Amino acid sequence: MDLVNLWPTLQKKVDTMIEQIGSKSPHVDIEGVYDDIRLDWWTSGFWPGILWIMYDMTKEEKYRQQAWDWDLKIEACFQKENNFHHDVGFQFLPTAVAKYIMTGDMDGRRRGLQAANFLAGRFNQAGRFLRAWNQDKHGWAIIDSSMNLSILLWASEELGDSRFKQVAMSHADTVLEHFIRDDGSVCHIVSFDPDTGAYIEALGGQGFSPTSSWSRGQSWALHGLANVYRYTKESRYLEAAKRVAHYFMANTIVDPIPLWDFRTGDADLELKDTSAAACAASGLLEIADLVPSEEANLYRNQAMRIMDALTRDYADLDGSRESILREGTGNKPAGQNVNVGLIYGDYYYIETAAKLMNWSNRIF
Repeated sequence: MDLVNLWPTLQKKVDTMIEQIGSKSPHVDIEGVYDDIRLDWWTSGFWPGILWIMYDMTKEEKYRQQAWDWDLKIEACFQKENNFHHDVGFQFLPTAVAKYIMTGDMDGRRRGLQAANFLAGRFNQAGRFLRAWNQDKHGWAIIDSSMNLSILLWASEELGDSRFKQVAMSHADTVLEHFIRDDGSVCHIVSFDPDTGAYIEALGGQGFSPTSSWSRGQSWALHGLANVYRYTKESRYLEAAKRVAHYFMANTIVDPIPLWDFRTGDADLELKDTSAAACAASGLLEIADLVPSEEANLYRNQAMRIMDALTRDYADLDGSRESILREGTGNKPAGQNVNVGLIYGDYYYIETAAKLMNWSNRIF
């Protein structure tokens, strides 16, 4: 991969996206144009996250200015009826926490800690899990929350308060026990009795079935558990991240861009998910940084293989579309956001490229 030439191209693309997206909070690009989703939606942090990475890599003021107010705007949703849930890490890590890490802004710190407090309040002590979603999903936990644990672990270090770390590790241990199968595949949703904490069943969620292997879930798990190890240095999390990564790599030997689900019906075999690929690539680089040097190339080379394929076959870098990556799959079982651009796919593509350029200010 020619990173020296790719990065200026990405910077030019993001500059064009700034003009195209304007004040929108993007989620899905359909036919070349991003939508404008509500600010309490789980994806609202990814576009400003791209801007903060660009600022950190270039120190160009225009990116800082474009990114600056996003955490304030998202925080304002707390003051009215909202649907914040397990994904506040996705919303406040790449906005408020990134702002604090990169500029020292104390309001960013405060907002990040507020989000961590909110997430910790969703912890079900009986079942040792973070509750997913709202409404009637009282006993549900999902693999996506693996990525949101970083805001708890950051808050624990920032405050010197081990309670946040205890919640994060308890949920991570539940992921190890109930989500990750012996072969390294994962399920999307697990239902528990909210009063006793007893395991009830696995649910298919955005995967093909309760026993299938939704590829973005694999990415959330391998990346999120690598992050948990980076904070805690507890080897069981790194070993689990590696096991999930090995399953992912074994299923992408021929094509590094995964199917939307690795265990699916024949009619869906050609449907990809570039967002799963981009997130996995970023997570594989995390694992590469955490393992002994003789192991690192296995993960780094696979991340570069994914990035090569994304750049060559799935990236629109000329500005004709508002998104970067094509062929993302949001929720196939519900028929929602299939074969589209997804802002989180774009975020992890930019994040992976930055890591390959030795970016070290980890947000997640």
